[in-house]
Amino acid sequence: MVLLLTSLAPGKASAHAELDHAEPRVGNKVASPPREVTLWFTQKLEGAFSSISVTGPSGQRVDAGKARVSGNQMSIPLKSGGAGTYHVNWHVLSVDTHTTDGSFTFQVGP
Repeated sequence: MVLLLTSLAPGKASAHAELDHAEPRVGNKVASPPREVTLWFTQKLEGAFSSISVTGPSGQRVDAGKARVSGNQMSIPLKSGGAGTYHVNWHVLSVDTHTTDGSFTFQVGP
């Protein structure tokens, strides 16, 4: 009976903007360095307080310029960094004033 009541209770809404998906995809391998990284979140973002940084295989930053935010999407252009592992770090402020951050990698190469 308790299990039935628990399953009927309304779901608890998330109060934070979490990463929904990314392009290149988290942990994915792509053939050539992408021109940009785009992230989609579960809530709309405040552009002035949200950022992305990307480092290439040499450990040098390859992001070029400021992140662009539109609704729940954030993108940043990249300089070419060659083959290897890329590290993406993000920090966002959602419109409900909660901050979240995270990171992931993707691979470039044959």
